[in-house]
Formats: sequence, C-alpha cells, structure tokens
Amino acid sequence: MKAVVKVGTSTLAHATGRLNIRRIEGLCKVLSDLKNAGHQIILVSSGAIGMGVGRLGLPGRPADMPTKQASAAVGQCELMYTYDKLFSEYSHTVAQILITSEDLADTGRRENLHNTLARLLELGALPIVNENDTVSTAEIAVGDNDTLAARLCASLEAQLLVILSDIDGLYTADPHTHPAARLLRRVEEITPDIVALAGGAGSSLGTGGMATKLRAGQIVNDAGADMVIANGAEPSVLYTIFEGGEAGTRFAAQKREG
Repeated sequence: MKAVVKVGTSTLAHATGRLNIRRIEGLCKVLSDLKNAGHQIILVSSGAIGMGVGRLGLPGRPADMPTKQASAAVGQCELMYTYDKLFSEYSHTVAQILITSEDLADTGRRENLHNTLARLLELGALPIVNENDTVSTAEIAVGDNDTLAARLCASLEAQLLVILSDIDGLYTADPHTHPAARLLRRVEEITPDIVALAGGAGSSLGTGGMATKLRAGQIVNDAGADMVIANGAEPSVLYTIFEGGEAGTRFAAQKREG
C-alpha cells in the first residue's frame, strides 16, 4: 500500500517546543517496520518552526514573518538530522523535500515534484516533506501541512492518508467542553453537518485544527483514498490503521463513477 503519513508539531514536540525524543523514536521505528512489510510511505512532517523556537530559546511561536522563517531555518536542520539518524538505525534512507504552493500550482513544477517522489519510492527511500517555511510568505504558502499531505496523497494516487495529531479523532462536540462528546469512528461522507463539528485552531506551536483536517479529508476522499485522524501519542497506532483496524476516525473514500 502507498500511504502518506502526516505528523503535526504537537506530536513531535513538547509544549516547550523541544523535541519529544520518545515520540519521534517510536514513530521512526514503526514507519521503518511498515516499510519493511512492503508499504510505500511518504512522511509529511511539521515541526520546523516549533523546534526552531525551542532551539533559539524563544518564549513562544513568533508572530512576525522574519522570526518565523529564521526559526524554520534552524528547526529544519534539527528535524532532518534527527530523522536521518533514527531511520538510518533501521537501514532506511530518507530524502528531504521542501515545497511551496507554487510547486503544486504550476503544472511543470508539480509534474517534476510528482516524478521525484515517485522515483524516490521506487528506489526504496522515505521522502520527508515539509512546507518551505524559510522562504514561504502569505502569497506562496500552502498554509498547513494537512492540506499539503492531502494534495500529495491525491497526486501520487496513494490509498491512505493518516494524520497524527494530539486528538483522538472527530467528536460530536468539543470533548474539552462537552464531557458527553462521542468519538466518531467512521465517516462515510464529509457533509456540511460534519464540517460544522470542526473547531478552531490547534496547538500554540502548530497551524492546523480540525477544519483543516476535514478539508484534507475532502481532497483525498474525492481522489479515492481513505483518511484517518488519530492520536500520535502512541505511534504504534499506525499498525492498527494500516491493517484496517479501528483507530481514530476513518473517513471513507468516495466511490468513483464508472
């Protein structure tokens, strides 16, 4: 199976912005094992700005663009160094790909990106993709890695998108304020009523929220792939997801006509 796995800043980092070592070690171990089982995996990893914030000793996520980009430049180095070191322990080669919305909007650049990713998978490498926050501005930013992961999933005709975050999935209401909220295990179609369940932004270190994840779901479901939103606190949940078991919320692919 070909799958895109997106991991958010809240999963990779502590609230301080520093790397959650136990979490990322577990993630790399499980992804390596899934690759050993024959799956093709593209990892979309947030965390560059958040890790840069921690590495630079800043009090929190910066509001101004130059400091965000400086944080990304520092944090991306730490992020890729860590991934390269951990995946190498399991004999897997990683490749870094940093992109902006222009790479997805322009036909020629999008085709080049697709060909590069496809060839990396053929060669057995594990592509690690992130938005190029060091140069991205409002005009060329994809906006969030949920959308980026969804667009890559559709482009590569992957069968599955997994979004790992600090939430268990989609609830009938905000579980933080509604104790009786129920986790939805399966969504057959992302209707306006489902979209209405989405709340606001995510953690202070990240940019995503449930609304961006549902938009991602619409992209991949329309392209014929499933999406699963699950809690990344225990990366071993990926085994259950890849085996088709019950974990988080699964958004079913839409059946294509003809």
